[in-house]
Amino acid sequence: MQLPIIDLVIFFVYMLGILFFGVSFYFKKGRTTADYMVGGRKLPAWAIGMSIFATFVSSISFLALPGNAYLSNWNSFVFSLSIPIAAWAAVKFFVPLYRSVKSESAYYYLETRFGPWARTYASICYLLTQLARMGTILYLLALPMNALLGWDIATIIIVTGISVIIYASMGGIEAVIWTDAIQGIVLILGAVICLGIILFSMPEGPAQVIEIGQQHDKFSLGSYGLSLTEATFWVILIYGLFINLQNFGVDQNYVQRYMSAKTEKEAIKSTWFGSSLYVPVSLLFFFIGTALFAYYQVFPELLPADLQTKEAADKIFPYFIVNGLPKGLTGLLIASIFAAGMSTISTSLNSSATVILTDHYKKYINLNPSSKDNFKVLTLAAIVMGLMSIGVSLAMTEVKSALDAWWALSSVFSGGVLGLFLLGYFSKNVQQLEAAIGVVVGILVIAWMSLTPIFIPEGPWFSFRNPMHANLTIVVGTLTIFLTGFLLSHLLNKKKI
Repeated sequence: MQLPIIDLVIFFVYMLGILFFGVSFYFKKGRTTADYMVGGRKLPAWAIGMSIFATFVSSISFLALPGNAYLSNWNSFVFSLSIPIAAWAAVKFFVPLYRSVKSESAYYYLETRFGPWARTYASICYLLTQLARMGTILYLLALPMNALLGWDIATIIIVTGISVIIYASMGGIEAVIWTDAIQGIVLILGAVICLGIILFSMPEGPAQVIEIGQQHDKFSLGSYGLSLTEATFWVILIYGLFINLQNFGVDQNYVQRYMSAKTEKEAIKSTWFGSSLYVPVSLLFFFIGTALFAYYQVFPELLPADLQTKEAADKIFPYFIVNGLPKGLTGLLIASIFAAGMSTISTSLNSSATVILTDHYKKYINLNPSSKDNFKVLTLAAIVMGLMSIGVSLAMTEVKSALDAWWALSSVFSGGVLGLFLLGYFSKNVQQLEAAIGVVVGILVIAWMSLTPIFIPEGPWFSFRNPMHANLTIVVGTLTIFLTGFLLSHLLNKKKI
């Protein structure tokens, strides 16, 4: 279709504005590597909070959550319900810890507990997780543009990826946080407007969405059974709790924001603000998915046949944005989707570059680099990670559900790092050997859980195949590392006595 000129203008003006705003931080006088990595530790709490929120959201939320709700129900919203619990743990334990350590790296603490290997292991797991995350987001960003202009998805992924690489690699954490703050506001505004239009487009008004949703059990949070093989309420809640504890506890994206605040009190405020804001906004996205389902139940003729399959669920919202919104609003909504994705990608690029500099370059290559060397490494690392994420995104075009693929990959690449961190924080008697054995056992368990469903068919009565739901990989991996290290510590200490 031919997009109205006003939509093109809104979209491209927004994109260019964000790009130039982000790049402008590169020309800031007297800029140091501390400015690049933690904003000179002087950024306001509200902006950091909006950045935490924007990091949570991304286009995974903006597109995949409505797609998930459209296809099934609100089962995935249970993930959001775990966030306040994880946020409480963050302000109680994690924020004070990292503020006291005063390192730009989230993994320096692990080195103080278990030695250099722990820091290297955790940082590598983090980098792999970010590649999976950025690849998924780039793919989801390409969907609306493909529907919008008919451009090739691969071309969109490459162009978008390079655009974000430019401002993230040049602007540093200040550019990331301030653009996140702007993009968070645009994102919420766009989603609210879109939901309002869907609700008031229904022939019988907004109540018709609720009625149709109830008829098709769209508001269900999933089964409350105790099965470990299905995505029940409890499986998603436990998965969400472990993933979000990992986010707040050992994810460089979040730890860097704790360090960017002026004081510990400000860091705590920003954590509560960003995490609390995500819960109602994610609910908004699920409601959009349900509203879209109701809308196309009433107007089935408006949905093309190729979008009436399960595999096309992630494309429903982009299609509506292009074809169902009044002139002028399509550009705003497309800008909102790009706002969500760009903010998360830029965050991941900056944090990944910081990890590569602090945990690898300074540790193994150049122990005492100059400020000029630091900037070169930070910029080059962001560019390389960005290019690699483009490759991951191109591979992501082959999957059926981007949300399910991301959740599975994040469970695998997490490597049970949370278990190692909890082991070091809560079990003071555990030494390097016990922790290392715990990690090895944890990796073997994660490999078994991740790979056997792919390579081993289901047996009639017994099988070496993992019977549990894929989302439980991070849960079991975390607990395996923690419990193995803890029990070995007690066993070895008894023998010494």
